[in-house]
Amino acid sequence: MTSPSRRFLPYGRQQISDDDIAAVTEVLRGDILTTGPKVAAFEQAIAGATGASHAVACSSGTAALHLAAMALDLGPGDKVVVPALTFLATANVVRMTGAEVVFADVDAETGLMGARELSAALTRDGSGQVKAVFSVHYAGQCASPAELAAAAKGLPVVADSCHALGTAYGVGGAVGDCRHAVMETFSFHPVKTIAAGEGGAVTTNDGDLAERLRRLRNHGMTRDVGSFVRDELARDGKGDTNPWYYEMAELGLNYRLSDIHCALGLSQLTKLDTFCAARRVLAARYDEKLASLAPGVRPLGRVAGCDPAWHLYVARIDFAALGLERAAVMARLTEAGIGTQVHYLPLHMQPYYQDRYGEMSLPGAEAFCQQALSLPLFPGMEEAEVDYVVATLGGIVGAGAAL
Repeated sequence: MTSPSRRFLPYGRQQISDDDIAAVTEVLRGDILTTGPKVAAFEQAIAGATGASHAVACSSGTAALHLAAMALDLGPGDKVVVPALTFLATANVVRMTGAEVVFADVDAETGLMGARELSAALTRDGSGQVKAVFSVHYAGQCASPAELAAAAKGLPVVADSCHALGTAYGVGGAVGDCRHAVMETFSFHPVKTIAAGEGGAVTTNDGDLAERLRRLRNHGMTRDVGSFVRDELARDGKGDTNPWYYEMAELGLNYRLSDIHCALGLSQLTKLDTFCAARRVLAARYDEKLASLAPGVRPLGRVAGCDPAWHLYVARIDFAALGLERAAVMARLTEAGIGTQVHYLPLHMQPYYQDRYGEMSLPGAEAFCQQALSLPLFPGMEEAEVDYVVATLGGIVGAGAAL
């Protein structure tokens, strides 16, 4: 059982302080709860934090991915390459447009689809129907965006960057800057780098795409006078635009984000650098302490030229060699007050996709999944708590078959 003096350590959690609460309270005491000034301010702040020209806020990271897929006009007859090691949403939004998914393998050390894995997936498919690539930044790391873009050979790349707000790469590159992607998507779920309760955003350097994303998140509706096509309805007898008039230019959804969420997100963004720094310190502590458990337990493989703002700390545990069942290890850790999770079961092994595309072998994703275990990591965690997690894990893996 957990010691009464020791708090439970989940694998991830938000850090909310009084200034965050005050920011939300200010909105709640005001007149506008949604589609108000905090949304535009949050979008401007996200664009500034990532270095992109535009940011479009929406209701979740899944909504961000779906909006990106819709903005690319994906549909039946099209295909999109998606790495097998990711959350359900990355592939599901492709299917929601009617397009099909081509699963790519990942590097067994990092969990990332790089240029090699993308090229192999394109060659394996060979249909000529692939219209886009959805890359994924896993745990905070990104494979080289420039190399991925080159391997895509002109296909538009959408980067699922939900794990990587605050990550830097190459020389002066920042995840979200869209140097090598047409769009990048983010999540502000409580376990992510910053929390808005729920929420997401799409960044892009294309003004036309940004305008369309905003329209798609709001039922496909526009109040832009210059885009109206029903002039006889839009104008009164004097030729002036009717103030109540709007048009639906295309089919969209209600993917708006409220001012309440954006107020929290704005407040959290002011602490982005602090949160990222804390995550890096904790990850370095894990690296140092886990060295004593090698080779049975190792850190995630590292990508050269990437400075991650760690969303997850994934330990790679050779359960088979240690004679351990992962579920038993997780149960023992829970008893000790340590929460863990597995990120992720590869998507090609999910029943829906297996039924649709049949059995396939993606050995990198399968090998990675077999050894992955996400350990607690969040900004409010202390280095002494990292030491406790590693010491507890060491006692369990040292017991080996005794479990």
